[in-house]
Amino acid sequence: ATGTINFDVITQPVLYYTSNASANWTMNFRGSNTVSLDSFMAVGETATVTFLATQGATAYYNSAVTIDGTSVTPKWQSGITPNAGNASSIDAYTYAIIKTASATFTVLASQTRYA
Repeated sequence: ATGTINFDVITQPVLYYTSNASANWTMNFRGSNTVSLDSFMAVGETATVTFLATQGATAYYNSAVTIDGTSVTPKWQSGITPNAGNASSIDAYTYAIIKTASATFTVLASQTRYA
């Protein structure tokens, strides 16, 4: 994991990167490479997805979230925004993406360590 990771919600509810993360990354949620998430989801719908990031001795983390390329601020579980990954483990990031209006989303997020 590094840079911007395009997460295609239509085709992959779980995305697993098996190589060690090499830098912090941005998750960009979209419907697919040709369909925006905004046009795919109806108001009131929720999509729940998980990103699994393998970590080496130096750990990194999801530092930003966008939907269709537009920045959103997730609401993190327990109100604690991750500022680090977990070395020599797999970090599971789960996102519940709720469409509340046209091009407007609430994202509930969590980071869980699996060692």
